[in-house]
Amino acid sequence: MLNKLDFLVRQSTRLVFITFKKKQIPCACKQFSFITSNMTGTKESPPKKPHLSKKIGTHNGKFHCDEALACFMLKLLDEYKDAEIIRTRDQAILDTCDIVVDVGGTYDPSKHRYDHHQRTFNESMNSLCPEKKWVTKLSSAGLVYFHFGVEIIAKQLNLPADDHITKVIFDKVYENFMEEIDAIDNGINQAEGELRYQITTNLSSRVNILNPGWNEKDVDVQLQFDKAMKLVGEEFMERITYYQNGWLPAREFVAEAVKNRFEVDSSGRIIYLKEGGVPWKDHLYTLEEEQNLSPLLVYVLFADQNNGWRVQCVSKKLGSFENRLSLPEEWRGLRDEELSEKSGIPGCIFVHASGFIGGNKTFEGVLEMARKSLD
Repeated sequence: MLNKLDFLVRQSTRLVFITFKKKQIPCACKQFSFITSNMTGTKESPPKKPHLSKKIGTHNGKFHCDEALACFMLKLLDEYKDAEIIRTRDQAILDTCDIVVDVGGTYDPSKHRYDHHQRTFNESMNSLCPEKKWVTKLSSAGLVYFHFGVEIIAKQLNLPADDHITKVIFDKVYENFMEEIDAIDNGINQAEGELRYQITTNLSSRVNILNPGWNEKDVDVQLQFDKAMKLVGEEFMERITYYQNGWLPAREFVAEAVKNRFEVDSSGRIIYLKEGGVPWKDHLYTLEEEQNLSPLLVYVLFADQNNGWRVQCVSKKLGSFENRLSLPEEWRGLRDEELSEKSGIPGCIFVHASGFIGGNKTFEGVLEMARKSLD
């Protein structure tokens, strides 16, 4: 009967519920979930069972960044904070675990199984939640982040799960931290064609070298796995803290600079940041897109740490070393008086050999460097 059901509408700390095999499971798209439970009103609740420690299952042998991070994130949740981590490939033992990551050949959130190695698996943030733009195949870390990341972020920020800041930082952490781990674990190249150099100091590489060497005997692998969890966990938490306390507040400074750009120069292509060290790049691209700016910005002026001033070129796209408009070729690699004489601008300090940044002793000088570079 309807009056024997309690329909509780609550704000979910996991934000997300999707239908998977006719069951509702957490994900990262919706803000409310519906919980139903049988309520007779007269029948006493059954006695509580003794509390048993939760068990997180993952594979043994060589460990990787993704499952180390998946396990760390799960231990941030109240439900799994005291959980024991079981490292095995024995299916019978895995079947006794409350949640399993990166092993078992199954992705079934309703059963708390989060493996990505099976041939049928090709999920991404976008495929699981179309409002998310990322199409990189998920690893176990990405799966855990998709299903539990909002709850984790909200808890660390001490904000509601449906707060706008929680959502912004959830997305930022995925794009600038988690996606790389997903891609590397799934063997997805960063770019097409032959790479010009190797990057071997990324987080996944640093986890890899914590595995026992081929000629090391009697190594405590569990201890090394714990070190890997600590390594990835510290960087994960540092990112959350930075994006909350450093990156996000910078947006208003960049937005103000964009708004006042015509006061700096009539071209509207130069902005001045009133605070040095502001992380401006991705905020600038976002604001350009949101406001449909035209013309696009090419130079950013800001104070440096030595009481001087800098002019930095805006790249053609975020992460690129190719500039929209580099500083003049004839200035590049010059310094001090030689540069001032060549440019006709007093107080010059340097222009980088690649032409992406230059310095001057005064704001007026660095502004003139930017203006002359526009010609």
